[in-house]
Amino acid sequence: MPTPPDSRIPAKTVLRCLIAFLLFAPILLVSGCGRSQQASADSNTSLTKVVLQADWYPQPEHGGFFTALAKGYYKDEGLDVTIAPLGPYLGVEKAMIAGDAQFGMSGSDETLEAIGTGEPIIALAATLQDVPQVIMVRKNSPIHSFEDLNGHTVAIKAGSPWWMYLQKKYHLSGVHEVPSMMNVANFVADPDYAQQAFATSEPYFAQKAGVETRMLNAYDTGYRPFRVMITTPSYLQQHPEIVGKFVRASIRGWREYLVDPGPAHAIISKMNPALTPDWMDFSWRALRDGHYITGDDPSGAQIGQMDPKRWQDMYDQLLDLKLIEKPFDPTTAYTLEFLPKNAAAN
Repeated sequence: MPTPPDSRIPAKTVLRCLIAFLLFAPILLVSGCGRSQQASADSNTSLTKVVLQADWYPQPEHGGFFTALAKGYYKDEGLDVTIAPLGPYLGVEKAMIAGDAQFGMSGSDETLEAIGTGEPIIALAATLQDVPQVIMVRKNSPIHSFEDLNGHTVAIKAGSPWWMYLQKKYHLSGVHEVPSMMNVANFVADPDYAQQAFATSEPYFAQKAGVETRMLNAYDTGYRPFRVMITTPSYLQQHPEIVGKFVRASIRGWREYLVDPGPAHAIISKMNPALTPDWMDFSWRALRDGHYITGDDPSGAQIGQMDPKRWQDMYDQLLDLKLIEKPFDPTTAYTLEFLPKNAAAN
């Protein structure tokens, strides 16, 4: 589905929002999930009010933020944080630039692409060290590597940066692409079906239908965006102390979410009733066991951290794919100023 010409919202952001809307619209219309039903810390006039613009409807992939909210970590820092869900056709960057939100959720690839089009944003810390983007196949599928996709039909969102990268790296000219339906109906019906998926979601529904799966992780290819929390350079310059407090409380929330997801899931389930406890538990376990939050260091030292080399690599990959319209210094896309020097000790 085309992006409105004046929005400049990354196509995959629009796609995810539309999928969420199509899946959850009946429930959301009843429950009022949207800006009228935002998650906020207890109102207190002595607290500084800020809005965190989510990149989708509430989900376990936002769990660290909701943990910080539920356990009062933002309040401990003197902040009254509202987490605003993202509906169809809205954009995180637009909400911040318009002043509707002070912080937002994004990816390092999306951040770089947005800056390349002139959007003034900057990344503050990582929420996920890797994105759970995968190609899902059946357990007994002959597809064991990305090169094996040649000669097979794959349900995919054509034009997605990660897929463009895979096509070029693995010379996937022999793949027959069909539009991704973002459900598992065809996957369950056709033993030879392969599709893009998130490790935290579609495998759950395949499992519920009695189909065992395997996953080819996109991060194994070298395309490794972070999920990040962002703000605008102007807000950072004007309110560095608030930014520091927000980052500190959020990282604390992400660390605690790995230990105890219950408080976050209680809020998420109220805002997004389509997510069952069983589904949220599956997603949380996938995030934990896949090391998407901690990276490859089980001590937790990488939680929140961002590697400059990975930013440079991502910039180079997007530039090579001609997805960055105007070259710029990628070190201006992020700051390491507010990251803990020893995350494991905090």
